[in-house]
Amino acid sequence: MKIIKKSLWVLLIVFLMSQFFGPEKNQGDIASINAFLEETNPPEDVKLILKETCYDCHSNVTRYPWYNNITPVNYWLNHHVEEGKEELNFSNWIGNSVKRKDDKFEELIEMVDDKEMPLPSYTWTHKEAKLTDAQIASVVNWAKQVRMKYSLMPKPE
Repeated sequence: MKIIKKSLWVLLIVFLMSQFFGPEKNQGDIASINAFLEETNPPEDVKLILKETCYDCHSNVTRYPWYNNITPVNYWLNHHVEEGKEELNFSNWIGNSVKRKDDKFEELIEMVDDKEMPLPSYTWTHKEAKLTDAQIASVVNWAKQVRMKYSLMPKPE
């Protein structure tokens, strides 16, 4: 019994001390998304959808919930953000080739249309991010128009 009590005290102390540490936050400038918005020209309803459902994980601008201040949750969230930015980062849109942009939009269409994005783990805590069928249709239609634009652009060999 004493070993269990001591172990619990040690775990509590480690947990409390870990609260003073955490990953670096992903809090860039919202203006970093402007190049993406100017190039892809989403309608206002799609802009709002992107802001509410995509930017937290797919840009350099993340709105953190209160529970991000709790270790180890902050490391778990940071991992999701880093993984999301690796796949698609709206803040770094300029540096991508036309082919890569087109490929990313093809993936976006597939993931949103198949309701794989936004992730269920995100929509559990962000109810506003759960897309309706009409919102999905708006995003997919816009993304298809963007892909059409990219298909008309010259692509280097």
